[in-house]
Amino acid sequence: MSRLARCARRCAQLALLAAVLTARAGLAAEVLPPPIAAALARAGIPQSAVALVVQEVDANKPALSFNASQPLNPASVMKLVTTFAALELLGPTFTWRTEAYLAGPLAGDALDGDLVLKGNGDPRLTIEHFWMLVRSLRARGLREIRGDLVLDRTFFEANDHDPARFDGEPLRPYNVGADALLVNYKTVRFQFVPDAATKAVTIVPEPRLAQLEVANAVRAVDGGCGDWRAALKLDLQSKDGAGARASFSGAMPASCGERAWNVALFTHRDYVHGVFRQLWEELGGTLQGRVRDGTAPAGARPFAVYESPSAAEVVRDMNKFSNNVMARQVFLTLSAETLKLPGRYDRSARVVQSWLAGRGLELPELVIENGSGLSRADRISAGSLARLLVAAYRSSVMPEFIASLPLVAYDGTLRKRMKFESVAGQAHVKTGSLSDVRSIAGYVLDRNARRHAVVFIVNHANAGAGQAAQDAVLRWAYESGR
Repeated sequence: MSRLARCARRCAQLALLAAVLTARAGLAAEVLPPPIAAALARAGIPQSAVALVVQEVDANKPALSFNASQPLNPASVMKLVTTFAALELLGPTFTWRTEAYLAGPLAGDALDGDLVLKGNGDPRLTIEHFWMLVRSLRARGLREIRGDLVLDRTFFEANDHDPARFDGEPLRPYNVGADALLVNYKTVRFQFVPDAATKAVTIVPEPRLAQLEVANAVRAVDGGCGDWRAALKLDLQSKDGAGARASFSGAMPASCGERAWNVALFTHRDYVHGVFRQLWEELGGTLQGRVRDGTAPAGARPFAVYESPSAAEVVRDMNKFSNNVMARQVFLTLSAETLKLPGRYDRSARVVQSWLAGRGLELPELVIENGSGLSRADRISAGSLARLLVAAYRSSVMPEFIASLPLVAYDGTLRKRMKFESVAGQAHVKTGSLSDVRSIAGYVLDRNARRHAVVFIVNHANAGAGQAAQDAVLRWAYESGR
């Protein structure tokens, strides 16, 4: 090795030592640790496109800070802002009520009038939970509804949600808009059951809505599974009235076994009508009228009520599986409950900004569109998000907040990541993903039992190749900067 090369190598070692000593002294080091920098270089991601903060939760300053003040799109990591605000403003024990009212006299088991269902924004009103409300109506003696099914959806302000606006995929469940009476995320689950012997594929829709017709021309074929949906085609046609015809064609490898395809086919009103009618008739009830929007009778007492699980449980499902529809529901609830006005995105954004200011968390760069992170407009800096994580750790809702985040290598969106590594089970981290965004934010318990808030955001065309860099960040935090 030449003298010049030895000198260059020694200078690099001294620079690295200085960075490590600076970090250990509790000062923010505007330099990326070599393992993280190397992983970004292999992914073709320039350092100017990333931001990183690592801060011990009991410290006043970060141990590592890089581009911390740069506003970036955080993708689904924005759900942490929504979660913290919901747990503090609504409370961990807050619940959502879905109510049923009788708009007419009940004679025996017959209602001579309309049945009104009033939604209050429940983010997790799945078919099983909706069935409990419907069953409660039958248990209270109602069987025949001679009027209409009236849906009161006024808890949220009506909006012209375009499910195709974000990415041109209007049938994808993550593009479903919020609704005060959201049932089962407005999704139909098609179960594909191939039979290698007969070369046939059975398609089972759930729920099996009366207004849904399914045409099946899918055949089972030999070969490896791979991308099983690549050779399938869905043609959707509207029928007379509120119905739809879903025509499936193509081929599916029998080796795949049973697979599911979730699709959002109907409007909120038609979907609720279809699910209610299916469940009501299965329970022996009859509905003579049609479905329409309206309002619950003023001052009336509900005939039956379904109360959701607590907010702590709801945000856990929301974050573990990064459910965008649930996040929108929770976000809108913030303004509906706090302002006592119909929930609206801009109102909820103002509620969040006011709440942050009241806690001394000024985030001037924050742009939060719908609370889910499924937005091209959202912005927050890694430094601001790290301060929010530290504040959440010092909050009374800290246990519920941390428990809502995926546990590395064990559950949620991180259940398959970093298995059998030292950091497995030692980090609760929310992930975020858009076409040009990858992000992680949460907490890492290091090898010395000290907890760190960690935020790492990449905004670049090659962001999808940045998983190794994310893993390097978590390892670095776990090793406490070694």
